[in-house]
Amino acid sequence: MIKLKPSFMIFLLIGLNAFPAFAVEQKMMSIQVKKGEIRSTPSFLGVVVARVSYGDRVYVREEKGPWVKVRMTGHNSEGWIHNSALTVKKIVFNAGAADVQTSASSNELALAGKGFSKQVENEFKEQNPKINYAWVNRMEKFVVSEKQIKQFLKEGKLTPEGGF
Repeated sequence: MIKLKPSFMIFLLIGLNAFPAFAVEQKMMSIQVKKGEIRSTPSFLGVVVARVSYGDRVYVREEKGPWVKVRMTGHNSEGWIHNSALTVKKIVFNAGAADVQTSASSNELALAGKGFSKQVENEFKEQNPKINYAWVNRMEKFVVSEKQIKQFLKEGKLTPEGGF
């Protein structure tokens, strides 16, 4: 067995951490939604630990299904965000705030991911003019808080797959 002096071991550990040549390159991604939320668990019910905006850059730490664990640049905040809010492209602002206003919201991306865009909705309405959308329009305006969701889950003795 080879014995190393403690001073050599300390030097080796410091050296490996100090030189970037030994560092593993981390994958970076950009936030592609107007506003996003970094959560404590890979679930839409996870506690929000940080908020991100269009164009923010994040380091990818881990992937779990459609969820990506990220660390925000310039922060120690780490958590999970749905992959639909991310892009590998680096977002560059050329026209100022107008870029953000024309980007898709997280709700629009979620609908688009399911294949249901505003255009699809309009086409469906044109093809089905006799359908009454009053209740659909009312339901779209409902807002349920995180607290209400957790209470519902608790009363129903339900546990979301990704946890809270």
